[in-house]
Amino acid sequence: MKVAYVFATSGHTASYKLGKMILPQMEDDRHGVEVVGMMFFDDNNYVLRAGDPIGERLAQVAARTGTLLMMCDQCALERGLAEGELGQCVPKHTVAGVRVGCFPDLYVALAGNPPDHIITL
Repeated sequence: MKVAYVFATSGHTASYKLGKMILPQMEDDRHGVEVVGMMFFDDNNYVLRAGDPIGERLAQVAARTGTLLMMCDQCALERGLAEGELGQCVPKHTVAGVRVGCFPDLYVALAGNPPDHIITL
């Protein structure tokens, strides 16, 4: 089974649920599903900053597994983690492999390897 995670809830969703639950399981190849993508909104984007311990670990796992890591373009711009204009942003000061976009970009990015389920946290 393939899943994609959307980190949309404010607070410590990415740092806690991703950092303490999902990521350790992915690192140990015991998560039980193939994670094909992760989309980050609001302050959850901060875990993708260069040097962030969770983000650096996640980037390594994503590179190994082919997991898409994408930040909401508007959220990333507001937090200084992207530069450019809406619809044409590039990541800035992030871990390796991060992409920036909006839902249409996410759909295109996952089209070649679509998830069976999308889980919003």
